[in-house]
Amino acid sequence: MLYSIIKENSYQDSVNLMLLTNKISTMDGVNQASIMMGTPANKDIFQNTGMYTDELEKAGPNDMCIVIRTESEEKVSEVLATIEDELKNQAVSSSKQEFESVRTWDKALQALPNANLALISVPGQYAAEEAEKALDRGLHAFIFSDNVDIQDELRLKQKAHEKGLLVMGPDCGTGILSGVPVAFANVVKEGNIGVVGASGTGIQEVTTLIDRLGGGVSHAIGTGGRDLSETIGAITMLDTIQGLEKHNATEVIVVISKPPAKEVRNQVVRLLHRVSKPVVAIFVGEEPQVHEGNVFYAHTLEETAMIAVDLSKDREIKANYNKLDTEAPKAELKPEQTAIKGLYSGGTLAYETAVLMSKGLELGQLIHEDGYMLKAKGHEVIDLGDDKYTQGKPHPMIDPETRIHYIEQAAQDESTAIILLDVVLGYGSHEDMVGALLPIIKKTQSEAKAKGKNLYFVATVCGTEKDPQDYQEQKTKLEQAGVIVKDSNNQAVRTALAMMGIQLQEKDKSFTPAEQAEQGDIEISEAITKLLNGKPGVVNVGLKKFVNAVTSYGGSAVHFDWRPVAGGNERMRKILSLLK
Repeated sequence: MLYSIIKENSYQDSVNLMLLTNKISTMDGVNQASIMMGTPANKDIFQNTGMYTDELEKAGPNDMCIVIRTESEEKVSEVLATIEDELKNQAVSSSKQEFESVRTWDKALQALPNANLALISVPGQYAAEEAEKALDRGLHAFIFSDNVDIQDELRLKQKAHEKGLLVMGPDCGTGILSGVPVAFANVVKEGNIGVVGASGTGIQEVTTLIDRLGGGVSHAIGTGGRDLSETIGAITMLDTIQGLEKHNATEVIVVISKPPAKEVRNQVVRLLHRVSKPVVAIFVGEEPQVHEGNVFYAHTLEETAMIAVDLSKDREIKANYNKLDTEAPKAELKPEQTAIKGLYSGGTLAYETAVLMSKGLELGQLIHEDGYMLKAKGHEVIDLGDDKYTQGKPHPMIDPETRIHYIEQAAQDESTAIILLDVVLGYGSHEDMVGALLPIIKKTQSEAKAKGKNLYFVATVCGTEKDPQDYQEQKTKLEQAGVIVKDSNNQAVRTALAMMGIQLQEKDKSFTPAEQAEQGDIEISEAITKLLNGKPGVVNVGLKKFVNAVTSYGGSAVHFDWRPVAGGNERMRKILSLLK
């Protein structure tokens, strides 16, 4: 039976509720559980997952909705007691934090007069409004929230540009500002390479590789995945490139983007030819053949990092970085085992994998359906961080449940030979993702052995030695379980292909002088200069867990204990907004 409980005016952020749902779901006697705030979107999720009850109709966005499926009515009391204990523990933990918590914008700025960045992670329908409040107060906005309308994004970025501010996002997953990790970010050495990217895990892969290759990062600024769309026109990327050009500590600029609109790409490239510093650019999916003047084009994220580090150390740039670094192990497969399955938590890593596999296996066009990047002849690459898989659930970087299900499903497919995985470390990610995945890896390998065949896992760990998780320990645990671990996603994919008898070859790139660059001064605002030349002062609006990384690495922060305006009543919220 379904049992539902409404806790009025008990707002909790979505990540806390998702993790609480996972805990309740593992209790004996609980068949299914879902805990969310009573927003219209969440009520739709309850409906779509068969967890809706009539009692939910009266719940508002500020009310916590608890729905459990159990055969025992007595179990409901046990679940409620567990929830109360967990929320109480969170409150005690929060009270020990070394930062102030406030309930209004005015109090936030009183508590932190040097604030210059708002980190926004509230539900998407409220994010644009909070970002606008930040811009009106002279703060840059880092919008972690997704589900923000693209027209709102355009309006916010145009407003920010006019004010000399940056809007990073929406759906901006990661950033590093003067050594301070922001949101889902890794801890990398500071240095002379400045990164700007319309790609979250693309930035994470490149910056962690730079760190492990001996380089360092001055800044890594995310723009949000739609910034290079035709609608937005790369507003944030163009302003950030100009900022890095004027930033004295940045000597090499790196640009990362998922496939951009053609004219927008060309506009970005024109600006890159105007800057005085060497630039490495990757437009994921393109296979460039030529470096032009001071602009070096990369095909893979690993190549991007390698060229950037060589430039930062004044080393000669090689014509080809995309080669398998070690001989691939020999795979002993049954005739029916012909397929590679890529199960990724990082969207850009999944896309890079699909591009390389499609080329090596001659599979043709990529797809973008239900989280799939590639689905042809039994081969699959899935972005498990796609909206399809995260409705009402934590992102796969936080929670292993969805990937465990897909590993089991892939292993049951008789055609599966190799399963490709990424493990993304850093602030915000699961504290021990490898430990969470090892049971299913060992189980499926054992079941394959029992059938007289081998099932291979090839993985890459995206992280650094200073990340909260133990990078070397994560790698070692995978290797001890028989997983083939490579230092980059590029090497992991090339290894998997080589195990299937396919050697992915690339031509050497040529070097040509750049055409005459357009003229024009590069100027940046005082606000961007201040952001790039000091540790950020952060007003954290939303997920409290993001504050710890900021304060641990020299940034200052105040937590805005956000609640929906007017208890989430949309009509009243709009009226109040017009009255201001």
